[in-house]
Amino acid sequence: MRERFISVTSRELDDDPRLAVVLAEITMDGFRPAQQRHPDRVINVGIREQLLVGVGGGLALTGLRPIVHTFASFLVERPFEQVKLDFGHQGTGGVLVSASASYDWPAGGFTHMAPGDVALMDTLDGWTVHVPGHPDEAEALLRHAYAAGDDKVYVRLSQQSNAAPRPVDGLRMETVRGSVSGAGVVVAVGPLLDNVLAATEGLDVSVLYATTVRPFDGAALRSAVGGGTADVVLVEPYLSGTSTAAAAEALADVPHRVLGLGVGRAELRRYGTVEEHTAAHGLDPRSLRERISGFLR
Repeated sequence: MRERFISVTSRELDDDPRLAVVLAEITMDGFRPAQQRHPDRVINVGIREQLLVGVGGGLALTGLRPIVHTFASFLVERPFEQVKLDFGHQGTGGVLVSASASYDWPAGGFTHMAPGDVALMDTLDGWTVHVPGHPDEAEALLRHAYAAGDDKVYVRLSQQSNAAPRPVDGLRMETVRGSVSGAGVVVAVGPLLDNVLAATEGLDVSVLYATTVRPFDGAALRSAVGGGTADVVLVEPYLSGTSTAAAAEALADVPHRVLGLGVGRAELRRYGTVEEHTAAHGLDPRSLRERISGFLR
């Protein structure tokens, strides 16, 4: 997804003079050709993440559409005050594009992991959050974000990917699998769709696919639930329970239960592999099937 981000954004810089990219060393090598063509709109501030976001906010005040990029832990967590003030308080818009969020680079250790990034962005008003599950989806959502006027958008890129892309519009959830009884709904977010489909094979549940998680598509969830009692499982590639409140709000007048599955709060102190971290957090197909089946029973 990060390679697609470089290619798409480099082309968009050629076509849209309003776009500007702000980097903090990360991914700078990929943007050198674009920087040579647009030295005033591809800016590397060095390893200074607070300045990274501050410069993005400043560019937005001049009328540009800033694209601000680094690892999620250094884009959302470290400079959170600047995200809150230099975009939110100043009333400016821009696109934050992260990489390697939850545990995509285990060898980087806990300093390079940010499973709580979406939950943290939830404390701020007016942010759209995209979580693509495939490089093609990332390209579509990045283009959508760049063209979104002066909106505030967070695009969460990942090393993990589903095997095939699905059509995304930057707005709605997609129904991937229907249910006969309507007894259960599983919402799979971004790169966890394939694991959810494998885990729910043969189960009578509806599977919804979300790549835009804020605003939360409550209408799609309500439609999948129908008018009866609902059991809802949210499977998210970031902090467990991040969207349970949004789901509960969408179903406020419907009897329901909600189970939030995602990355646990406990720090896993061994590097391991991405696949081992996925299993340790119970997000592999076998673990998901046990947890979803147990909840539905």
